[in-house]
Amino acid sequence: MLSHYVINFCVMHFCCNKNVKMSTRGELILNDNTTEEESSASELPSGRLSDFAYSSIKEQLTRGVYKPGHKLPIRSVAEMLKVGATPAREAINRLVFEGALVMVGPKTVIVPHLDLAALYEVTQMRLALEGLATERGTLCATNDVVDKLLALQEKITLSLDEKRYSDALHDNKEFHFTIYRLCEMPHLLSTIEALWLRVGAAFHDLYPEFAEAKYGVHNHLAAIEALVDKDPSAVRAAMENDIRDGYRRLKKAAQERLKRE
Repeated sequence: MLSHYVINFCVMHFCCNKNVKMSTRGELILNDNTTEEESSASELPSGRLSDFAYSSIKEQLTRGVYKPGHKLPIRSVAEMLKVGATPAREAINRLVFEGALVMVGPKTVIVPHLDLAALYEVTQMRLALEGLATERGTLCATNDVVDKLLALQEKITLSLDEKRYSDALHDNKEFHFTIYRLCEMPHLLSTIEALWLRVGAAFHDLYPEFAEAKYGVHNHLAAIEALVDKDPSAVRAAMENDIRDGYRRLKKAAQERLKRE
């Protein structure tokens, strides 16, 4: 049945703010084509500007826009999002408090590396929670959802073939959450997003090995086929395999980093 969908195709969260769009490099930028009814970021009240900056940086982190060790100066963040220094600082402080960013100096904030213990903990939680979301949402998958997943996977595969790993990570997050959102359990989804906030940057360590072996591609296609068959256990198994395969590569990268240090 999958081949039928492939042939046909070949022939929560994100972008809630209408003034934001995603660039081809995976970075959030302000939309210049706003209407009179849509307020720009610079016109938002201070508190909302802080929330806007927080949501924007958070989305970039979960999509793997930044690699571990990347510095996020307040001035650069403010300029990128077209907000003042205060909202940018407040957003960064919130993310430091949540452990998504780390202070390594009086004015230096970086995207942290996950150590082995944290990576193991996050992975175990992902297996349980993402597996649950996948299984609960399987029967809600429509033909439109399957078509969307096939389109996303084609983009991911092309990005991997062309070594555009940041683009692959951008679409990978959308692939996963397209499936997870089917469960219609908002608290579960927000918890999963918090886990991706911690691990998103580490996904860069998947490549190039993960791309060359096509582990993710095989797992994603297996998940799509199981969705077509309305088989919750099979979809869960495919997505859990994707997490486990990724964990093995991330663990190896973390161990190699320890040896270098």
